[in-house]
Amino acid sequence: MGRLVHFEIHVNDMERAKKFYGEVFGWTFQDWSDYAGMPYFGAVTGSEDEPGINGALMQRQSAPPETNQALNAFACTMGVENYDVTEAKILEHGGKVAMPKYALPGMAWQGYYLDTEGNIFGIHQPDVNAK
Repeated sequence: MGRLVHFEIHVNDMERAKKFYGEVFGWTFQDWSDYAGMPYFGAVTGSEDEPGINGALMQRQSAPPETNQALNAFACTMGVENYDVTEAKILEHGGKVAMPKYALPGMAWQGYYLDTEGNIFGIHQPDVNAK
């Protein structure tokens, strides 16, 4: 045991966060608030027949992270088919660049972004020609 099986993204504005992740990555959400005793929406990130995990958006219980503070959490990275198209969607829907696109030579394109709630996440496009 010890395999990652679930994630939680802490958010200030639940509807804004659902819209961001739904529009950018195509996630859908299930209301699990009654189970959690607070606003809590299960995030379905893809079909069960592809690699990955599901998680949730939960209501933030403290002050949001400050801009440029050190990361004090796990950063989730989403696999994408087209880095540039995904980056455009992120920016169009209110996200911001945290670390611009860079090559993992011979493997992939990688970069990090801030969501509408100030959380850092990454995107990763496999590409053996990346350099």
